[in-house]
Amino acid sequence: MALLSGVVSIAQQPAAPAGRGGQGQARPAPPPSKPTPHWPDGRVNLGAPLGQSGIWAGDGRLAVNPKSYEPNSTRNAPIHIDAIPLQPWARELTNARHAEVLRFEPHARCKPSGGPREFVTPYGFEIVDLPEIKRVLVLDIGGPHSFREIYMDGRAHPKDLKPSYYGHSVGRWEGETLVIDAVGFNEKFWMSRDGLPHTDQLHLIEKFTRTDFNTLKYEVTVDDSGAYTAPWTSGFALRWSEGVEVFEYLCQGNNFFPEAVFSLPQSHRDPTVGIVP
Repeated sequence: MALLSGVVSIAQQPAAPAGRGGQGQARPAPPPSKPTPHWPDGRVNLGAPLGQSGIWAGDGRLAVNPKSYEPNSTRNAPIHIDAIPLQPWARELTNARHAEVLRFEPHARCKPSGGPREFVTPYGFEIVDLPEIKRVLVLDIGGPHSFREIYMDGRAHPKDLKPSYYGHSVGRWEGETLVIDAVGFNEKFWMSRDGLPHTDQLHLIEKFTRTDFNTLKYEVTVDDSGAYTAPWTSGFALRWSEGVEVFEYLCQGNNFFPEAVFSLPQSHRDPTVGIVP
């Protein structure tokens, strides 16, 4: 089932509205994107070609959610929130998080965000392929300025993993697609901009496919028996920001976000506390 078929390409632009008297003209179609770049050995390049720079950015959502605090932003998600097999407590928690406008999300307090949330943080991210040491690095600029390491040497997950924000990731290439198997997550972050919960049983299968030069298709299968009754799949598209370099971003150094946007009286209590069993 192609769950990503409903994702609208970020590169697409709507036609301009007609002007007064019907004399307006439609906006010309954008030029076609360049083809997907490859390394000299034929492998797909998920980053910038040699001598160039750029990062990936986007603001995708996994689920159409009429109860979201910003429902318009979820409109083009591939699946509806009702199709996600949330356990009753997890659905209640998701609704409570949106009712509070995600004000208690750890990301706003400078905590790293694992899972799909990693790819929709401010300022974008860079994918660095290091075949000589069989690693792929994800440099997350606003996450905050964190990196994730994906092992490409065929190793298995350790049996004694200590839960962490980004978990433990092993990857492989399936044709033009980078496939990542990730486990070992802690419960100190929210895994998506949708406010969807997870537990330390979270297991992700992530797929990255550069369909053309400017578009990166991200697909994720979520398997977490602590929060869901069955595995489920969704995803979104990311856009290439040409010429942008990774830069130093220290969230903790100048973080006025919680006070400026979510200022609360001292007596206010997080209403989602107590929902988790």
